[in-house]
Amino acid sequence: MDNHKVFIFDTTLRDGEQAPGATMNEKEKLEIAFALERLGVDIIEAGFPVSSKGDFDSVKNVAQHVKNSIVCGLARSIIKDIDAVIEAVKPAKHKRIHIFLATSKIHLEHKFKKSEDEILDMAIAAVRYARQRMDNIEFSPEDASRTEKAFLYRVLEAVIDAGATTVNIPDTVGYSTPLEYGAVIAGIRDHVSNINKAVISTHCHDDLGLAVANSLAGVQNGARQVECTINGIGERAGNASMEEIVMALRTRRDFFGLTTNINTREFYRVSRMVSKATGFIVPPNKAIVGANAFRHESGIHQDGILKEKRTYEIMNPEDVGVPSGEGLVLGKHSGRHAFKDRLKRLGFHLDESAIDAAFARFKDLADKKKEIYDEDLMAIVEDEEKPARATLVLTDLVYTSGSKVKPQVKVTLTYKGRKVVKESTGDGPVDACYKAIASVVRVKPKLLDYSIQSVTQGDDAQGEVSVKVSVAGKNVLGRAASTDIIEASAKAYINAINKAIHA
Repeated sequence: MDNHKVFIFDTTLRDGEQAPGATMNEKEKLEIAFALERLGVDIIEAGFPVSSKGDFDSVKNVAQHVKNSIVCGLARSIIKDIDAVIEAVKPAKHKRIHIFLATSKIHLEHKFKKSEDEILDMAIAAVRYARQRMDNIEFSPEDASRTEKAFLYRVLEAVIDAGATTVNIPDTVGYSTPLEYGAVIAGIRDHVSNINKAVISTHCHDDLGLAVANSLAGVQNGARQVECTINGIGERAGNASMEEIVMALRTRRDFFGLTTNINTREFYRVSRMVSKATGFIVPPNKAIVGANAFRHESGIHQDGILKEKRTYEIMNPEDVGVPSGEGLVLGKHSGRHAFKDRLKRLGFHLDESAIDAAFARFKDLADKKKEIYDEDLMAIVEDEEKPARATLVLTDLVYTSGSKVKPQVKVTLTYKGRKVVKESTGDGPVDACYKAIASVVRVKPKLLDYSIQSVTQGDDAQGEVSVKVSVAGKNVLGRAASTDIIEASAKAYINAINKAIHA
């Protein structure tokens, strides 16, 4: 094995999806899996197959379609879990099973009520069982950073003897600090006699904001796999952020002396895709992919940048796929060929009918905006990529509102192929609009969350609306973009309702 390479294990589709409200459907999971494969991710943890039929099917779907990355599924140290993973990842060209079992004293006493020897026997039995049917096995002693060191070493040595090829060291609750976590990895290298037969992996949570720092400390001390997620999403405060770890290794290669297989130019697009699928907006100050990551407002900074970029930029925006200002090449006079070429350069590969639909949307937008940015094109295509089955379609929207005027909305909809016109009032135009739309369908949608952000800069920018709606106890996300935020709000709400209907 090349000791200068760090394997990137992405768990966006598994641990990332466990973030409250981040549930993704099978289609979204597959799209993200393809994006992760383009990114160059070594291992994609596609889900927890035994947890539900939907999760099993999603993992199997990813396994059937992903060809280059290793497809992995998670299992407890239980036979039915292991069988579920083996069956789900069976179609994959490259496959792995990830088995976990808690080993810290607090888990043994309060969760399992078992002794160390009983836990050790469970771990060995699980790995041996899996090894009979699969060669690529990862084992995680859950809450490893709080596990008694002597017992941690015993467990790792035993599971490697039983057939584990990767041992993952989770800081499950984000309790550790970089010095502590680095020492844990160093201790494993020094005290586990057969550690040379397995890859050491990190899996750090961000409860204290130290997930990336802890992961890098682990790498410094010999870990050669990092488990992480796009945008750092995950349970509670999230996981280590892939883009931050990879760019730290790349930017400070002089310090770490390590490489990855990641095509960093895909980061911006994948970040945006995950944000849209989960409904979690990327904070402007988020490192690497945040809107402000490469913007400079201070006069001193601007002066330095104009003289020499390296004065205040340690990375090139293009290196992480951030669209440059040179992207405003399209306008209302641009032709279909230029439009199609631009989409291809942005990484979209659409069939001719989808291109036609997106081009029509582009022309409509070009009549409203002077400059079309790459982000505008991405918003258009992502809207067009929504499920074609639409029970409810917005065909017209008229509204009046003002500080001293009661908001009034008239919507024209196509519902199950039939034209319906509804009028309503509300606390504001969005509320009135949602009441009118909700009166058309049999389901009773409840709005849980609403957010809006601009797609690009400028007073003619598109507004991108994301909503979370509860329908019959099921939470669904909807999104849409338009230069008219009321129209975007209506379309996002309708998108969510259509998803709920077809679920």
